[in-house]
Amino acid sequence: MFPRFSRRKFLAGSSGLAVMSLVPVSVEALFEPMYPPTDLSFFEKPISAGPAAIRFGYAAISWGDNDRQAIEEISAVGFRGIQLLSNGLREFGGKPGALRELLHLHDLSFIALSSEGVGIEPGLRAEQIARCTSHAKFVRDCGGLYLQIIDKRPEGRSVGAADYRQLGSLLTEIGKRSADMGVTLGYHHHVGSIGEHPDEIDRVLDASDPRYVKLVLDVAHYFQGGGDPAKVIERHHDRLLYVHIKDVERKTPASADADPFEFVELGRGRVNLPAVFEALQKTGFRGWAVVELDNGSRGPHSPKESAILNKKYIEEKLGYGK
Repeated sequence: MFPRFSRRKFLAGSSGLAVMSLVPVSVEALFEPMYPPTDLSFFEKPISAGPAAIRFGYAAISWGDNDRQAIEEISAVGFRGIQLLSNGLREFGGKPGALRELLHLHDLSFIALSSEGVGIEPGLRAEQIARCTSHAKFVRDCGGLYLQIIDKRPEGRSVGAADYRQLGSLLTEIGKRSADMGVTLGYHHHVGSIGEHPDEIDRVLDASDPRYVKLVLDVAHYFQGGGDPAKVIERHHDRLLYVHIKDVERKTPASADADPFEFVELGRGRVNLPAVFEALQKTGFRGWAVVELDNGSRGPHSPKESAILNKKYIEEKLGYGK
């Protein structure tokens, strides 16, 4: 209940306020300031970027469908983050808490989930948005950071301006819905995708909203597509979400019915990895570098053996993590 005031008390209070309004301004000096004095010149100085801070994770793709083995061995080798494929949803899709607990047990951050590829064919948009949104929800529920999206290049025809606009619109819509869940969307260019070559990647980025669509730079795919990974880091550092660190080599002899290249352990291929990390340092990149070996289960080494070799290269040749 509100207190009652008589007319006499109200007028007395009002007259008191009137008197106070007549007090000279100089009297204000008698009172303590509400806040301490602040040097406002600090607000006129631009905030300089902090030094680069790179953390290393590893992609579970080398282990195929065996996510549990991937989690155990990636942790044992000494990496502190992991990227999982969407096939992991078959085991953990209905129980994200179990995956969160398993990753915590092995001291691994859930960096990203590789969602399935999206296409721009008519009639697929609604289903693809719904599917990717469910993947973003899974990432959120597991305590993960990012959702990675790749795309499929249309078959039997060239790519035109309308295709870039359509893909950009699709990625932006998925990115908005992911952002609502606290999960950032990263576009992963790929050999055989609309964003295969450097100029094509630029057009995909231009067609999508930078607030909702970031770049997952794969240095080997970018190199194979005809680009210089170090230069693109400097050009698109403001869109860079995280980086796939991998190496690629020509097949000998090249096969006419297969890709003329193969992914190999770090330092065995043609990617200038020291230049990549120089660019990351120069631009002040602060985030995850995910080592990835797509064909790790088919190479001469087991996935764990390749992970050990890759970590050795990072420590001895790049000078990180010693």
